[in-house]
This record gives sequence, structure tokens and C-alpha cells, in this order.
Amino acid sequence: MLRDITLGQYYQTESVIHRLDPRVKLAGTVVFIISLFCFHNIWGYLCAALFLFAVVKLSKVPFKFMIKGMRSIMFLLLITVVFNLFLTPGETVLTIWKLHITKEGIRIAVFMVIRLTMLIIGSSLMTLTTTPNNLTDGMEKALSPLKLFRLPVHEIAMIMSIALRFIPILMEETDKIMKAQIARGADFESGNIFKKAKAMVPLLVPLFISAFRRANDLAMAMEARCYRGGEGRTKMKPLIYKKRDAAAYLLLFVYLAGSIVVDRVPNMIAKTPVEEQAVTTEGALSEVDLSDFGGLDNIQD
Repeated sequence: MLRDITLGQYYQTESVIHRLDPRVKLAGTVVFIISLFCFHNIWGYLCAALFLFAVVKLSKVPFKFMIKGMRSIMFLLLITVVFNLFLTPGETVLTIWKLHITKEGIRIAVFMVIRLTMLIIGSSLMTLTTTPNNLTDGMEKALSPLKLFRLPVHEIAMIMSIALRFIPILMEETDKIMKAQIARGADFESGNIFKKAKAMVPLLVPLFISAFRRANDLAMAMEARCYRGGEGRTKMKPLIYKKRDAAAYLLLFVYLAGSIVVDRVPNMIAKTPVEEQAVTTEGALSEVDLSDFGGLDNIQD
């Protein structure tokens, strides 16, 4: 399962998405994630799914490879579904002992699963198509306006890039430690979830030692190369926007505008008959007040 985590890994291939400026991919990922939390019906999520499918196809990253990364969050998805099914108030559909499954809970649970699935795939796509160096440069450029507030933008970008880069490294190290302990008789598979969690505790000490050793080696390597932060540093390959980046920004804007329209229009259409009925009812009441009671003068007499 640890090898199934794709977040932080880079998939080497030639594609349009790989050649895009990292700032475009960062902006696209942020916009896509924000859009997922703005949808209110299935049509918005369907639009997002079509957009994500098109980007995955253009990236030439195997879809099976991306789906493999979903196995590591199945437990999180299961907890999310259970909590939304049983703890959301509304119209009861099914009762199991003292627990009630509501119509609103089913709707929220389905939307939450779709949202988290596309969120993980969209976030993984950014790291799978961007090298750590380009990701650092893109973050630094994107956050450069924060330098006006004296924030260490380069250091922040470097920390985030190293953290993403260490995810697959630590997962691989954990897998090696587990195999070494299994060869010595350790059991990580039998028992309930609490016993499995307790069996994972002996992994923490060697994992932390390995992580600190790798961090120390990285710090020594940076010191040996006279790394002193981002002040005055130059780039071997400076980031320059090209025509394909402008086209990507335009497509991103079209997706955002189109998804908002697709998400809002069904609600507007559904409200129109109700509003017309309200206007008709109000007019009918006005006619009844004037005709049946002979106006305000007759009422006062």
C-alpha cells in the first residue's frame, strides 16, 4: 500500500502538460480545487470530471497509475462516507438500530467522495508532471509578491518542495523497514485495526532515524554547494511564459466560467416556475380583495 502513494512522485514522459510553465500548473491546481468546493449539483462535478479526464489524457500519465494512488486514502473515504450518512439530519430513508440514514446524508456523502477523489487525482497530477526543481521555481515566482511583506519566499518554496519530494522517499524507506522486520518475524497483517496500528509503532524509531539522517545529508550537501538562500541567486533555466501557457490560462478561465454556468443554470431553471406561480397567486389575491369586498371604502363602511 505504501508504494501506491503517488503524491510527490514525478512521472517522466513527453507531453503538453509536462512542458507547461509550473506557475500555470500551480494556478490550475488551485483553481480546480476551489471549484470543487463551489459546486452544488451533479452537473458541476460532471464538468470538473470531464476537464480532469482531458488533462490526464494530455499528460500521458497512465490512468491506472493515478488510480493506484487512491488505495492509500480508501480508509479516509470510508470514514467520510460513514460520518455523512449517519450524522447528517434530514429526511430519514433507512434506520439501523438507533442510526438514521437520511436523503441529505446520502447526497452529501456521494458529493464528498467525488470531491475528494478528484482533489487527490488533480493534486497528484501536478507533482507527476512537474520536476521538484521546476516546482520550487514556480512556487517562488508565484509567491514573489509576498516579498513586499518581507516574507522569505524562496525558503518557503524550498521547504514545500523538499517536503513533497520526501514523501515518496519516506514511503519507500518505510516499505524497506517493514520488509526487514517481517523477515525477522514481525506480523503487520493479522488482528484488528488497533493491533495493526500497535504493530506499526516499532517502525517509527528506525523511520525517524532514517529521516533525520537524510535531512542531515541534504543539509551538508547544500552547505558544500555554498547554498545561502535565495538572495542574489540566478537561474540556469529562468521561467518564461510562452504561447502555450497563455492558451492554458485561457482554457482554465473557460473551464471555470463554464462550470459555474453549468452548476447555476439548473437551479435558476428550477426556481422559475415557482416564482411565476408566486406572482400569479399574488395577482389573484389582489383581484379577490378588490372585487369581492368592493374596495377599501366598502370595507370601512
